[in-house]
Amino acid sequence: MDWSRIKTIFIIAFLILDLFLLSQLMTKSRQFEVKSDATLEENLKSDGIVYDGLPKDVATDHYMSANTYIFTEEEIMEIKAKVEYPEDRSSIHVTLEKPIVANKKQDFVELNDYVLTHVLHGESYGFWNYDKEENTVTYYQKEDDKTLFMNRSANLVFELNEVGEVISYDQTMLDTFKPISEKEEVYPALRALESLYSKGVLKPGSTVLNAELGYHSLVSMEATQVLTPTWHFLVKNKDNSIENLLVNAFEGQIIQAQQKPTEKTKLE
Repeated sequence: MDWSRIKTIFIIAFLILDLFLLSQLMTKSRQFEVKSDATLEENLKSDGIVYDGLPKDVATDHYMSANTYIFTEEEIMEIKAKVEYPEDRSSIHVTLEKPIVANKKQDFVELNDYVLTHVLHGESYGFWNYDKEENTVTYYQKEDDKTLFMNRSANLVFELNEVGEVISYDQTMLDTFKPISEKEEVYPALRALESLYSKGVLKPGSTVLNAELGYHSLVSMEATQVLTPTWHFLVKNKDNSIENLLVNAFEGQIIQAQQKPTEKTKLE
């Protein structure tokens, strides 16, 4: 009997129950909330915060579970490069025989093409950012066209040499995505932005460059994750630094406030 698997099933079952009770509490709480968007918009304007183009559609979503993807020996053999991987094949490290151009034109067109044509399941990933300090380019996996934000178990990280060519990459992936709750309304983008503003995370004079609804890991176990709908805001501060800010789209809690200047960050 696989006790580890039984333990995981019980943990997920109790987590689903907790999420259901939490959703019921949130629904009742929202019924008594009386907030003025007009007042919020006035406050944002007075602080010089620009946020044009926020999504206004009422969206619904659910919690999801996903499993760590195990790369097969057959598909690993298809890679025409040196491949290293742990015994469980939950990740791969690929060293290219010959460096490739990453960004000769603009917007990493060459690297995007390489991902689609040479990386295993490359169509499942979307460009995230170029880190000038680390000299890396990161892609995150998508599910149903929604990005799995800041997820180390669902990313591609390319290492560049001193002339901007790709020399290697690391890859991880999730699969078997399953909803584990009923669909419910998520926080509107403006309400999620209010969470950042009220906590002082959204600074005066800043500009919201993009707002995107995706997923972030709520619970991460050895081989399973529980994902929650999450708003990602790409913010340019008054000093031109860039921040990636995440807000739980069900609870309105700030998940992560990561500030790191980047040479190129996803704007679409």
